[in-house]
Amino acid sequence: MTRAIIAPRLFDGDRFHRDAAVVIDGGQVVAVQPLAELPQGVAVERVAGLLVPGFVDAQVNGGGGVLLNDAPTPEAMRAIAAAHARFGTTSLLPTLISDTPQIVTAAIGAAIAATRCPGPIAGLHLEGPHLAPARKGTHLASLMRPMTEADVAELSAAAQALPALLLTVAAEQVTPAQVRALVAAGATVSLGHSDCTAEQAGELFAAGATGTTHLFNAMSGLSHRAPGLVGATLEAPHVWAGIIADGAHADPAALRIALRAKRGPGRLFLVTDAMSLVGSDAETLTLNGRSIRRHARPGAVSRLTLEDGTLAGSDLDMATALRFAARHLDLPLDEALRMATRHPASFLRLPDRGRIAPGCRADLVLLDDALRVCRCWSGGVPVDAAPQLPPPA
Repeated sequence: MTRAIIAPRLFDGDRFHRDAAVVIDGGQVVAVQPLAELPQGVAVERVAGLLVPGFVDAQVNGGGGVLLNDAPTPEAMRAIAAAHARFGTTSLLPTLISDTPQIVTAAIGAAIAATRCPGPIAGLHLEGPHLAPARKGTHLASLMRPMTEADVAELSAAAQALPALLLTVAAEQVTPAQVRALVAAGATVSLGHSDCTAEQAGELFAAGATGTTHLFNAMSGLSHRAPGLVGATLEAPHVWAGIIADGAHADPAALRIALRAKRGPGRLFLVTDAMSLVGSDAETLTLNGRSIRRHARPGAVSRLTLEDGTLAGSDLDMATALRFAARHLDLPLDEALRMATRHPASFLRLPDRGRIAPGCRADLVLLDDALRVCRCWSGGVPVDAAPQLPPPA
């Protein structure tokens, strides 16, 4: 049935509209048009607030008490997606942290099954195990290893079967030929957890890698004689990069500098790197046999750490990341919104997500003046929103 949602303000991924109608049919957007052009007889729903595209998150380890590494199944992926939908995320990549070959294979199979029907699960992100022990972060070094030709074959087959397959790899563990083969198969290759030089990163960017995972974290930094992976990312025009905008993973000043320095058309975009505690009342979780604990920070997003203090993913949702970007990163609202919607969709090559435009999924989020989620629609279907209190400015 054709229907329309009318909002006083609407951001379609490109620009703002006043008093616009989103016409929806069969879970897709049919048109965005002024009220005067709305066909007669269309069922109308009026909402108050700012209507924006559903958020797109390329890095979600867990949510709602579920961690993908513990349960690499379609059911677990759906539970994670449901937990994040309450915070406005309507498309995500369930993310597997470095694990055994058996768990990797299970996660690939689960993602293929979960994406057979269109929905919030847009593919799979494999963050490892082809990472560098020197920059392991919360990953287990014992699970890290060089990529083999058998890995390339398995991952290439997965890329052909999934709408989106994102692979985070370290330059130390892959070759340019392997990257070229994976990209040719349809995978999106991102560099991360790497101590590489800018020159090593440049070789893989030239081979087809188009991303960097959680910029600044677990990678060689930028210095005046050794630009590292950070410098190579900011310099390479076609390379995109996710950032964890929670005030804990990177100082806001560093993120503001990176935003000003990044050469386009590749852009920075928001990711959560969320662990299972998001949307859950639990205070701890276990990853690869190690305990991760939540540490409250008054007026800010909690930190998650291993017992030795190492940051271990985040307690962040996309709505909170959007508020942080809009308040602390010197961004106009339209660009902050793009970083949560259109930019990650463009990076992942998901043309039907991250925008409100004809042919796109009817994934919509209604925000109030404080950028809190009031309502959410996934494929045109309403999703319950979680109560959200923004941190102080």
